[in-house]
Parts: sequence; C-alpha cells; structure tokens
Amino acid sequence: MFVDLFYALRKSGVPVSVTELITLNSALDAGLSKCSIDQFYQLCRTTLIKDERHYDRFDTVFAAYMNGVDTVMEAIFAEIPSDWLQRSNELDLSEEDRQEVESMGGWDALMEAFKERLQEQRERHEGGNKWIGTAGTSPFGAFGENPEGIRISQGASRNRSAVKVWEKREFKNLDDNVELGVRNIKMALRRLRKFTREGAADELDLLGTISNTARQGGMLDIQLRPERRNAVKVLLCMDVGGSMDYYIRQCEELFSASRSEFKQLEYFYFHNYVYEKMWQDNRRRHEQSKSTLEIIRTYGKDYKLIFVGDAAMSPYEISAVGGSVEHWNEEPGALWAQRLLDHFKHAVWLNPEPEQRWLRVPSTRLIHQQMDERMYALTPKGIEEAMRRLTNHKA
Repeated sequence: MFVDLFYALRKSGVPVSVTELITLNSALDAGLSKCSIDQFYQLCRTTLIKDERHYDRFDTVFAAYMNGVDTVMEAIFAEIPSDWLQRSNELDLSEEDRQEVESMGGWDALMEAFKERLQEQRERHEGGNKWIGTAGTSPFGAFGENPEGIRISQGASRNRSAVKVWEKREFKNLDDNVELGVRNIKMALRRLRKFTREGAADELDLLGTISNTARQGGMLDIQLRPERRNAVKVLLCMDVGGSMDYYIRQCEELFSASRSEFKQLEYFYFHNYVYEKMWQDNRRRHEQSKSTLEIIRTYGKDYKLIFVGDAAMSPYEISAVGGSVEHWNEEPGALWAQRLLDHFKHAVWLNPEPEQRWLRVPSTRLIHQQMDERMYALTPKGIEEAMRRLTNHKA
C-alpha cells in the first residue's frame, strides 16, 4: 500500500526506505490512524521522515497525494517571470469603478483564459485589463481589482474577492535558504555541541542500574548521574534598531533557540557596529551599558562569539573616529571589533540580508573582510555552516 506516495517522496529528494514503508503499513494494520486524515498524516510523517529538514517537502508531496494538487499548474506558475508581478503601484477603485468590472463567467472560462494569457504574453504589464500583471482590472495578477480573478504572488489579501489564490509556497526553499522558526534554528545550532555531565546526580543511569542490579543478584540498585548538558559557552552580540527592525522576528527566533540550546549563553546588544560599550536591556541602554573592555575581561577565550546584524550602515561608522550615528566615538568601530576578534578566536557573523547583496554594500564588504569571510546567512543552512566553523571544521 501507498507505493505511489513512497515513490513520490523519493522523487522529491526525501530519503525514505522500504523498511519505513513497511513500518507505515504495519502501523496502519494495527489501526493506529483510526480513519482520521490528520492522524494518517502524523503517522506517515512519523514513520517515513527521519530528519526535520524534510518536513516541508513531505507536506508538499502528501498534499499532492491526498488532495490532487495540480503539480502541472505549479510548474507553469514557476515559469511566470518574477518582474511581471513586482509591486510598483497599486490600484484602488471606487465602488462605481468596481461595479463596472465584469467577471470572466465562471471557473472554467477563467482558467481557459489564464492558459491563453500564458501562451500569448511576452512582457510585463501594469494597469491593464487583460494580461497577467499588476495594478489593473485584469483577473490575473496582483495589487489590482477584479471581482473574480486569480491572485498571484501578492502576499496577502486586499479585498478577499479572488477565486484562486496562487502564491509561491514558502516551503519550496525551506530546507536550506529561508528562516523557518525556532525549531529549525535549534536543529542548526546543534552543530555546536560539546556535552559534559554537570550538576547534582539526579538523572537515572539506566546501564549503571542494570549492571549493579545484576551484581547484586537481582536486588534493584538504582544508580543516578549528573545531567548531560551542552558545555559550549556562547557570547551573542546582536544589532538592534534602524534597518534591523525588518528582521526582528528572525532575531527573536534565533535568540529563543539559542537560550534553549546553550546553557552558558551571554548576550549583548549594539547599534549598527560595536564601539566602547554594549548593553543587555534596550529600554535602559543609556543608564545600564557595559564597557566592551569589561566584556573582554569578563568572558574567557573559550567563549564562541556570534555577531548578528545586517552590516548595512555608513562605512564611516566602521572606519572613522566620530562615525557613529548616535554618539562621538573616540576610536573607530573597526578597532573595537578587532579587539573582540583578537580575544575571542572563534567568531562568526550571521547576516539576515540576502547573501547576493553583501558585496554590493560597502559597509558589508568591510565587515566581511574584517571577519575574514566568516559571515553567514541567517538561515538554517547558514547557521549550520557557522556552527561548523566555530567547531574548527571547514564550513
């Protein structure tokens, strides 16, 4: 049973094995799904998927398998040039104007017309009433007006009138290239691990208990041991404010995952670039800041230093005395950053900006160079590469 699902998963790149398919069928024979589609979905994902990075591909294949998703139309959508749907203007019709816009006459007619447009259209259109484009009364596109149309790549509803919402599904690139949330960030951070047993002996030592019980002739002899913890020490320094406001969610997810994964985590904030002080409470940063020199003296060389920031600023904020946008810095930011890098030999920079923009921004180029190219994208793949670098393995 479910051989088609098995082969569809393998074709999509999900590494499922025959053993896992047999396990799924055995679980179904045992009645574990109880005729519920939700329980069947959970059972399939549990038995077939070994790595959380493949959850989103599994969701895509499972939806196609169970609901008949039109994968041919998905492929057609992928062929629509992205610039046809870029937002440069937005149509806002009056109520009278809206009443003048007629529908296409039903679903079949709408889809037939859409296929014709795909075959005939050769360039971007804006403000029209026929072609795939933006800010018009055409039934196909984004940021326009039509009482019965297909909304494509708009990102969110405006009038709730579309009969078909056709967005690029985020999970197409979730495996490696986009921010996925706390769960996936935790998986990437786990590359940076060094376990030791610390604290009171309050965790059951199962093997020790079995061994001692056997030695006692079957008399139960419970053995305890200290909890196994990640002993890695991390110093997290995060850029806040300004252009970083666009990345608050990603930074919050990283911060949350880091606090969960690293028991020995210290964190500080800075704005744009590091100078002579940083802080831990953004509401009281002027009254309760901490000297960067004191941070260097307080935390040992065994701490792993992780900068988080978009590295987008005036180059003078990095290279010049008085270049800071908030205060008069007596020494350049680059000098303070270098002091940190000289002390914390294991350091990386996580950048939420798309990697293709880095070398086009002068300040990002400067920081990329000062970090000795140890700058990585704030994505699961980028974080995983950064953690490898921090453990002295080549990323």
